[in-house]
Amino acid sequence: MLLDECVDSRLARHLTTYAVSTVSELGWAGITNGELLRRAESEFDVFVTVDRNLTFQQSLPKFSIAVVLIRAQSNRLADLVQLVPELMDAIPRAPRGSLTTVGV
Repeated sequence: MLLDECVDSRLARHLTTYAVSTVSELGWAGITNGELLRRAESEFDVFVTVDRNLTFQQSLPKFSIAVVLIRAQSNRLADLVQLVPELMDAIPRAPRGSLTTVGV
């Protein structure tokens, strides 16, 4: 699983069932979403983001990676952590090439 740079990297500690990497750890920060998804699809099954504009910017069906959007009250860790149970349920069912949304 890959966490987008706009997701607090500390969220990874709460996703213990999965191997989690972050965009920043990989040195991919600042890369455009299209290039980021191209790189991610070759190494990861799931891309987790809070970027609500991603689906307007990218045609997800052309990427072989599941994208999960967390819709929290804010990007603060406390708000993201509240959605971890829903996120954990969604990840195994998230189809590649499409968007799965968790949260409000």
